[in-house]
Amino acid sequence: MDAIPLDTHLRSLLPQDGTRDALITSVIPRLLQSIAAVADALRQSHNVIAVGTANTFGDHQLNVDVTAENLIRNAMLDCPSIVTASSEEDPVERRVHPHSSSPSSSPTEQYTLAFDPLDGSSIISANWTVGTIFSLWDGPSALNQPPSTAQTAAILGVLGPRTTAIIALRTPNCSPSSSQEPVQTCFELSLDPATATWHVTRPNLSLAPRSTYFSPANLRVAGEDHAYMSLLTEYIARRYSLRYAGGLVPDIVHMLVQGQGLYVNPVTAQSRAKLRRLYELCPMAMVVECAGGMAVDPVDGSRVLEKEVGHCGEKGGLVCGSATAVEEAVGRLLEKRD
Repeated sequence: MDAIPLDTHLRSLLPQDGTRDALITSVIPRLLQSIAAVADALRQSHNVIAVGTANTFGDHQLNVDVTAENLIRNAMLDCPSIVTASSEEDPVERRVHPHSSSPSSSPTEQYTLAFDPLDGSSIISANWTVGTIFSLWDGPSALNQPPSTAQTAAILGVLGPRTTAIIALRTPNCSPSSSQEPVQTCFELSLDPATATWHVTRPNLSLAPRSTYFSPANLRVAGEDHAYMSLLTEYIARRYSLRYAGGLVPDIVHMLVQGQGLYVNPVTAQSRAKLRRLYELCPMAMVVECAGGMAVDPVDGSRVLEKEVGHCGEKGGLVCGSATAVEEAVGRLLEKRD
């Protein structure tokens, strides 16, 4: 199948009443360009070293973390519709264009961007596939809004032997005059390095209900949590295939391109939550849901996107992937903890 131009694909999906023009012509293309720039910077970074600084969360920063952050921040300057942004490296919502009019008074499209510039710090130095995560929200803030409706797009940049991206779109706030149904879709793009252009290579990514692939994150928890150990033992006994790359983005993307999979990152009293809701959990949950899967909290089985994000530092666990596999896994985890 011939590759589909990105612009053509977006226009076939999004409303043609002008309510999402900036998303089509400016926001998504510029964010994809920043992914390409980060990928190029990684290829030219012959050494991956700590720079002696830490972000607000206390995580030590690598030289490539800082580079990726700067490249994405620069890309946003060309997007008037991205009025507010925060990142895992700078987790405070700030105005992107401080000298423009107030975001709340903007008459046109306005979005808030929450992003993790380079996800996978522990495996970057080993030259493994890592990623960039974007979460795009309607309005001047991502906080205290329902993620299931306010989060309008999520993008996963995959920085490996090839540079690819996964885009999930959910746009329920269509114009009342539009007859088009709300969009919910998930698709893959690939970067052509010769022309620096993106093409849609898989126009529809979907997850089957069941899976024989599993990705067990945070394996050390199995030593202290009988429920998790029992679940993993059962998968091995069933001869399921282990597909765990050690990075959130490549593991989720692997299940999407395979059409099935289960990712489990548990939380216990001894091993607290590590994934940040605004920068990792909400965009990942949106991607998985738009592909027909489920994403739930392993502590209580609730849907990740049910709960509003109150502050940028909130954390949580994650069980996501093929819907039936997620339901069975969470049922087992919660049953053995009762």
